[in-house]
Formats: sequence, C-alpha cells, structure tokens
Amino acid sequence: MREDHREKIESKEILYAELEEFAREKIRGHLQELLEQEVTEWLGREKGARKRNPTEECGYRNGYGRARRFTLSMGTIEVRRPRVRNLDERFVSRVLPLFKRQTRQVRDLLPELYLHGLAGGDFELALRGLLGEGAPLSASSLQRLKGKWEGEYEEWKSEPIEEEDWAYLWADGIYVKAGIGKEKAALLVVIGARKDGSKRVLALEVGYRESKESWAEVLRQLKKRGVKTARLFVGDGHLGLWAAVGEIYPEAQEQLCWNHKMLNVIDAVSKKEQPQAKQHLTAMMYAESRQEALQERKKFEQFFRHNPKAVRTVVENWDRLTRYYDFPREHWKHLRTSNVVESPFSRVRLRTAASRRFQSRVNATCLIWKTMMIAEMSFRKLNAPHLVERVAEGRKYKDGVEVQKVRVAA
Repeated sequence: MREDHREKIESKEILYAELEEFAREKIRGHLQELLEQEVTEWLGREKGARKRNPTEECGYRNGYGRARRFTLSMGTIEVRRPRVRNLDERFVSRVLPLFKRQTRQVRDLLPELYLHGLAGGDFELALRGLLGEGAPLSASSLQRLKGKWEGEYEEWKSEPIEEEDWAYLWADGIYVKAGIGKEKAALLVVIGARKDGSKRVLALEVGYRESKESWAEVLRQLKKRGVKTARLFVGDGHLGLWAAVGEIYPEAQEQLCWNHKMLNVIDAVSKKEQPQAKQHLTAMMYAESRQEALQERKKFEQFFRHNPKAVRTVVENWDRLTRYYDFPREHWKHLRTSNVVESPFSRVRLRTAASRRFQSRVNATCLIWKTMMIAEMSFRKLNAPHLVERVAEGRKYKDGVEVQKVRVAA
C-alpha cells in the first residue's frame, strides 16, 4: 500500500514539473484537430473518404505545409497546416490565417513590454522566459514590428474620419517621461465621442509646449480628415488650446476641466484652508443647476474674501467652468473634467516613468500610440449613449434637460 501511495505521489510530482509542456501539447493537439476539422467541413468529407457523387467539389487534401511556430500568451507551439489542392475557390483558414505568428493577446502585449523600458536584448530574454523557446520575437523581429507600427501610425493619422458632426471632443496635452526630444514636449491628444456613445482617439501628435500653433495644426488636420463640427470641447486652462479652438472650431462651446481648476485654487490657499476650499469647490462642481452652482460660488467668495487670488481663480472663466449645464444631465460626469484623456494615459505614464531609452521622438510617439489603440478597445461608452447623437444634431439643453421647441400656431 505504501509503495503504491509513493508511486502515486511521484507520478503527481512528475506531472506538476511538466505541467506547462503538458498543457501546451494539449493545446497544440487541439489546434491541429481544429485545422483538420476545418478542411473536412470545407471539402464536405472526412480525411481518406471518397467523393459521394461526381458533382461534389473536386478539391482534395495534399499533405501538410511546413511546421509553423505559433505564439500564445502561455507559450509557443508548432502546428502544420493541411494543404488543399484543386479547388475553384482558394481555401483560407479562419483558425490560423496565413502570415499570423501570434495571437492578438501576444501582439497587444508587445508594446506594453517595450514601454516597460526593456533594452533590445533584455526584451528578447524576457519574451523567451514568458513565451517559451521558439517564439518568433527576437530583437530583430521587434525592429520590424517598430517599423510596422510606425507605418500604421502614419496611415492612421491621415485616414478619413467618417462622422462629420461630433458632440464632444476632449483635448489635453500629456507629458510623459520618455525622452521625447531634448526639449520638453507634450503629446497633444484629442478623443471624441461617436454618435453611438463610444469613444475614439482622433489625434495624437507631439507638440511644442502646447502652443497655439501646435494645437492649431492638430485641429486643422482633424477638420481636413472629416471632423467638420464639434458641439463642445473639454480641456484644461491652457491658452494655446483655446486660442486654436476659437480659430478652427469657432462655433464650439468650451468646458474647462474642474480637476485642473481645483488644483489651481488649492495652490492659491494655505494648507490649513485647503479642506474648506475642496469642500466648496466640490459643492460647486456637483450642483444640480447653474443657479445652484452660482450660489455655492458666492459662499466660496464670502469664505475666502481675504484671498483675492483664490476668488479670482474661481470667478474668472466661470461660464466655461459651467458650460456642461447646457448638455444632457446624463453626460455631466464625462464633461466636468478631461479624465477621458487622462485616465488611459495613466498606464502609459506608469510604463514610461522609469524609462529614458526613447531617444527618437518618432519611436516614442508610435509606441505610445500603439498602447493607446489597445486601450481604446476597452473604453467605456458614455452614459445614455442615445443622447450623444441628439447633441451632435444641435439639440439645446438647459440645466441638463432638453429644451423643446415651441410650436407657433398658424
């Protein structure tokens, strides 16, 4: 009994030691079976079976192609694609398309790993440990990927944008510690809300210190690509952005970011008074109407009457701080701040904060763009997405409620 028990324990230890290889082999076998079954369904008969009637398609199996390495997030396996001959229509595998060497998950992982700041050799070593020997992801293949991403980025920047009228555009200048040039530069980012409520990255360009000229060039390109109108721009208080918006999209309303405004106010008061300042600012920001927000502002003015700078910081541009009241109440949480841009860039900052290895502005921008394209896939829709199209059409709102047109009797 004890000998049998010991053998069972040893068997489990051997299995555990080889568990990764065991799982990969099971996956490889299952994938190979899927490829075989795909051909069977295409031809309408099992392997080795004869045609059931003369009118049946005359295609037939013709062995296998060379063994191909295919990389999954749990490792690299080898499979052989069945070959099919004498078909009127070319057979294309949906399970394993031509020229694909890795799953989408592995493809999306590459820019993430690269943005961690791994050097070329370290990158290859890390992937060998993560994806197994045989992964087609050497330093040279990474260079090819970088070239591919650069081409994709350039194509993306010029591709037409089908929707012409946009409800909301969020714009912000994002600074990342990625060694983008010798001078400190910003990535100028614009994200828009489609009419179905989903969000899309529309622009990502390097701009010099968020100047009016840099922002104007970004917005001109947007207009050229198809963004003809925008109902509301949301951004921080940088003058370069708003000067460019006023020139390129003069019909658009402007909403200042409350987060940026709150930071400016907090800097203008003493540390002891900061909790009271935050309380007043939060009450203004979340007021249920424009009039209620104004009442909360007057309370702030009274409390900080001894600090003209703090009061001036709140009072100036008040109309642009409360513009969101002219849009659906369901969208206010998305419009009060530029978090729509800031949030996805938080992961980029984490990846680049410790890295100084991007000497090329192009390389840094392309890799950050690639990461943003991956992040875009998980962007959440706006609340009440059906209202976005109504805003884009120009419907008017007051304190979050649509203003109904008054019919004039004939």
